[in-house]
Amino acid sequence: MEISIIAVGKMKNGPERELFSRYSDRAVKTGRQLGLTGFCVLELSESQKKTASERKTQEAIAIRNALPKGAIFVVLDENGKSLGSKDFSNYISRWRDEAVSHLYFIIGGADGLEYSLIKQADFSLGFSAMTWPHQLVRIMLVEQLYRTTTILSSHPYHRS
Repeated sequence: MEISIIAVGKMKNGPERELFSRYSDRAVKTGRQLGLTGFCVLELSESQKKTASERKTQEAIAIRNALPKGAIFVVLDENGKSLGSKDFSNYISRWRDEAVSHLYFIIGGADGLEYSLIKQADFSLGFSAMTWPHQLVRIMLVEQLYRTTTILSSHPYHRS
């Protein structure tokens, strides 16, 4: 199963991008033996519309255009379900075992995601009720994806 992240906004070069790349590279290496591939990010431009509602609508259109028809996708949203790392890995394992070919994780722009896109998602994941910078959310997500590969392969990285 290929795993991709679609994120609104561009991550600048620097320590955040380096940390993202470090966990992404690790996920690629440990995921391969588990049938998990990809771990790449597609960056979409932030909308320049005047209001938050207009920006979210325009960004939702861009996200939908980037998703193949019938794609399984998970939105990251502060109101989404909070999962422990093992439960998160169980979801990914289940989708892989159900022969899902491609799983997308969606990270919205500064205004968040349009409500209709959240409702359309196969799952809504929340890291916390707190608001996080989108660059950090990317890093936290890819670290959890790497952690998933270690949990599924019984690697000692994850400790209960």
